[in-house]
Amino acid sequence: MALGSDNIIVSRDAAVQAEFDAGLRSHMLKVYNYMASGVMLTGIMAYVVAHTPAVFNLIFGTPLVWVAMFAPLAFVFFFSFRFEKMSAATTQTMFWIFCALMGVSMSTIFVAFTDTSVARVFFITTGTFAAMSLWGYTTKKDLSGWGNFLFMGVIGLILASVVNIFLGSTGLQFAISVIGVLVFVGLTAYDTQRIKVTYAEHWDEDSKTKLAVFGALGLYINFVMIFQYLMMLLGNRE
Repeated sequence: MALGSDNIIVSRDAAVQAEFDAGLRSHMLKVYNYMASGVMLTGIMAYVVAHTPAVFNLIFGTPLVWVAMFAPLAFVFFFSFRFEKMSAATTQTMFWIFCALMGVSMSTIFVAFTDTSVARVFFITTGTFAAMSLWGYTTKKDLSGWGNFLFMGVIGLILASVVNIFLGSTGLQFAISVIGVLVFVGLTAYDTQRIKVTYAEHWDEDSKTKLAVFGALGLYINFVMIFQYLMMLLGNRE
């Protein structure tokens, strides 16, 4: 009887684990779908704005350029502070607006660099991101200790970029780009594991959607930053 009871417990535990794993895979797929759709929306917006001179000049030839530059950053802060109070529908809407604004902001890439090099760097970024995200999802190594170190790296990149606005040093820009790629590649693995670890099957559907969007936002930002820094390193200018 004891042996039979043990078998029942093992079978029940296996069934619970299988159900959890299926829920986790579904959640991660939702995160990646949001993230990939956001990248696609950004790319479309960037291409359309860059190849529509009237729109491009209206934005980047007027004070609206400051809106294009700083609006995405404002949205990130808004997300962070208002996330808990937003509904799932509002969270999704804000995410799409953010991705569209990022597309407007990044339209200068299609003007400054050749379309061929943009496509090449995009595929390099995709491969790099996919490899690191897969590693972050599958590794048994605890990456939680990376968080503070990588956050300090982001702060350092911001400060160095501000300083280089005044210095205009190509050597410093090269260093910023290399370090930027390394930092956001690390963040890709870290954020992927964090999304996986914080998944809880008992979330209601509204919470699952909100957290999937918020997770996608983090991965989206990592992808975009890797792409931008690689463009600085590998892109061919017009």
